[in-house]
Amino acid sequence: MQLSMKCSVAIHCLIFIHEARGVAKVTSTLLSQSTGVNPVVIRNILSALKKAGLISVTRGTGGAELCREPEQITLYQVYSALEPQGLTSLIGIHPCSQRPCPVARNIQKVLSGPYHQIEDSIRETMEGITLASMLKDFHRYLAEDAPQKE
Repeated sequence: MQLSMKCSVAIHCLIFIHEARGVAKVTSTLLSQSTGVNPVVIRNILSALKKAGLISVTRGTGGAELCREPEQITLYQVYSALEPQGLTSLIGIHPCSQRPCPVARNIQKVLSGPYHQIEDSIRETMEGITLASMLKDFHRYLAEDAPQKE
């Protein structure tokens, strides 16, 4: 099982949009070139982010912009915009409750509590990570990659 990479692409796009503000009009084509992802996929991601109120996109000509300050955008908001059932489908319980086995009849009840704890923990962690903190990391790594002047 592999998790969707849409969230990763969306964060890439949000950082790009933030960094390009006032410098370039951010279009799906430009984001596609940066991410290496098909422009149609980029447009779908942008549409979900727009629907969630995280970005605005100028109709027709393009040009995406953040609708909130980076401190107000959490990793969980981005993930939820792209994967509305993401956490609940992250770990699932196989359907077997109709089987005669007593384990099969009760495994969903046994696992539902621990699985909800895991989901709550993931959600809490993702809500504590903001676009601002990821931008800070981006700038740190960018500085580390910069050629050193002698």
